Amino acid sequence: MKDKISLSAGIFWVLAWFATMLVYTFLDVAIWRRLPPVIEKFLNTFSIMLCTIIFLFLLAKKNNTKIEFFRNTSWQGLLIAAGCSVLFFLFLDHFLDPLLSKAFPSSEENYQEALTRLSKAPVLSLIQICIISPILEETLMRYFLLGGLSIGYGKWFALLISALLFAILHINLVQSLSAFVCGIVLGLLYLHTGSLFCCIFSHMGYNLLAYLTTVLPLFYKK
Repeated sequence: MKDKISLSAGIFWVLAWFATMLVYTFLDVAIWRRLPPVIEKFLNTFSIMLCTIIFLFLLAKKNNTKIEFFRNTSWQGLLIAAGCSVLFFLFLDHFLDPLLSKAFPSSEENYQEALTRLSKAPVLSLIQICIISPILEETLMRYFLLGGLSIGYGKWFALLISALLFAILHINLVQSLSAFVCGIVLGLLYLHTGSLFCCIFSHMGYNLLAYLTTVLPLFYKK
């Protein structure tokens, strides 16, 4: 992200994505879930993908910027990104999340319900969790928000705000606290490498590890 953005503009686009999430969630709850499960899952994934593409297009067009996914990507950066994925998995899934789950049982219950829904269509869930979400979230939070705010407000302020908004966007309290940690580390990764793809790669790697150990086992238990 080369162009400076204001804090209000950054918040606006985060709220715009939140509104977009409400749109495809409404479609799923109000319409798609009335259809047979296989069709429902396919249409829900298609809706999420379409909304993501439209949002990224508008984000780039309205801010007169080109999203350069592979700029500054290097093998060194990808190795660091892979290491971050593993560290996220070990620290968050095996240390922090279990502690938070005990502290906030209702949030953990909602999280488990979401995992159960995802396990009903493992392939489509894989696309949502490991491809669509990382691309959207890293483009919005690291490339646009962190990159743009850094120019006018400084790197550390931009890092904190982008991580905080990233956490708030996850809604569920257990997920939000973990997301804040991820937001800080992914933000540092972006500031160090200057590569959007490194952040996406790290995010995808972590989500894939989490998917293989949480969502997929639920599918095979049926």
